Formats: sequence, structure tokens, C-alpha cells
Amino acid sequence: MSHSAPASVSVVDHDVHHQSPTPIGFWIYLMSDCIIFGSLFATYAVLGGSFAGGPGPKDLFEAGFVAIETALLLISSITFGLAMLRADKKDQSGTLMWLAITGLFGAGFIAMELYEFNHLIHIGAGPSRSAFLSSFFALVGTHGLHVTGGIIWLVTLMVQIAKHGLGTANMRRLGALSMFWHFLDLVWIGVFSFVYLVRLV
Repeated sequence: MSHSAPASVSVVDHDVHHQSPTPIGFWIYLMSDCIIFGSLFATYAVLGGSFAGGPGPKDLFEAGFVAIETALLLISSITFGLAMLRADKKDQSGTLMWLAITGLFGAGFIAMELYEFNHLIHIGAGPSRSAFLSSFFALVGTHGLHVTGGIIWLVTLMVQIAKHGLGTANMRRLGALSMFWHFLDLVWIGVFSFVYLVRLV
């Protein structure tokens, strides 16, 4: 009497954990943002000298004002780094404190940018005045919208951390926001150098 071999049993491991696609997905988003800002920088490079008989950078920009604006954003990058150090040590209150300080510096930067835009429009140097101003408002305004979005994201994440602590999910979100914030700082260094500094020297 022949005995058939036992059928092979397929075992499914239900304990396999898959990493979240957030990190790679966020890198792809940052790359798309690089393309957007690269296009805006290229547009400004082409149109930045077309004043149409109107005011130019030396007539409109103040080096001291822009330096303070830049310092606010760069300091916010340092305070965000301090928040990440506190988060790595699972110091929830310290993380929230440094995130709040980061948000205040970011808000100060946006307030100065809005003041500058309002002043330029008030003196008749709005985006429709010349190709130079159109490209300027497009580049600087797009960066400002990104910083505003970053502040909203930061406040939302602070609420999440206050409610749920520094678990794996919130640490992943904090890391993504850190990349975004430092990316905006790098873009602003380009704006400061290419749009303001070069034109004012």
C-alpha cells in the first residue's frame, strides 16, 4: 500500500512589516520642488534685467532689511536642528519648545516678506510693472508660500506630538518636515544671493 507524500503547506508570515513609503515619496516631492524653483530661477535669470523703464533692484531693495529677513530664516533652521536633537532624546517638552521657536522665526520671516510685497505694490512696483518684477514676485512669492505651508505643517505636527508623543509615526513626520524646512533655507540662500545680493553689489 503506497503512501502519498504529504502536501507541502504554504506558510504565510503575517508578521512581515513593510516600511512606510513616506521617506522615498517625500524625496520625490522635494525633487519636483527643485524643478519648480529651478524653472523660476531660470525665468528670473532671463527677465531679471527687463525693467521696462521702471525701477530696478537698487531702487527697491534695502540690504539691511533683506539681511534681517535672511537671518530669521537661517536661525529657524538652527532651532529646528535643536528640536530634532531633543526629539532624538525623546524630550517631548524640549522638542515642542524648539519647534515653537522655529515657527516664530518663520512667522517673522513671512511678516517681513508680506511687508516688502505690500510696500512694493504701494509704490507702484507690483508684479505687472515689468518683467523683472513679475519674475521677482513669482520666485520670492512661491518660496513664501512654501514657508507658510511649512509653518502650518509645523503647528499641526506640534499638536500631534502633544497628543501622541514622539512615537515612530511622529518621528517620521518630524524628519520629513526637517528635510522640507532645510530645503527651503537652501532655496532662500539662492534667492538672497541671486536676486538680492548680486543686484545690490
